[in-house]
Amino acid sequence: MRLFLALIPPPELRRRFGELADTAHSHCGGRRVADDNLHLTLAFLGEQPKHRAEELADWLGGMRLAPGQWRLDRWGHFAEPGIVWIGGAPESGLTRLQHSLREDLEGLGIDARPRRFTPHITLLRRAEHPSGASLPEVALDWSYSRAALILSEPTHQGSRYTPLAWSRA
Repeated sequence: MRLFLALIPPPELRRRFGELADTAHSHCGGRRVADDNLHLTLAFLGEQPKHRAEELADWLGGMRLAPGQWRLDRWGHFAEPGIVWIGGAPESGLTRLQHSLREDLEGLGIDARPRRFTPHITLLRRAEHPSGASLPEVALDWSYSRAALILSEPTHQGSRYTPLAWSRA
């Protein structure tokens, strides 16, 4: 089972991210990420056996996150995989959350990635680098309080993400 931990945006913010993905797609091409898959990855756990997924679901279900807010105010591009994203400065609470989760996971024997955390929402894959002038300014605030354990399953239309567990609110 391919798993990761993520923050899932509320529906209205997810729709806004989808609109930005449409705009970016018209300028950069590539493959647009489906609205239902828009998220912030906190830790990629890779392939895990079913019993480990159950352990992780119990672990996360017993956790309460400190609420936080993250300001998304910039576009970005990871050249090698051709990822176009939106993100912002790593707010200290968000950075602490990611670091704490990664340490807890390592204590459970899971080598979680990323080591270097660049908080972002992937909008496009296999896309061209956007020119700064072609994309609109971004200024969105995301209040978060829960994380999800997500199962990633490949399909012919791309990956399908299914939440398996949530932290407590």
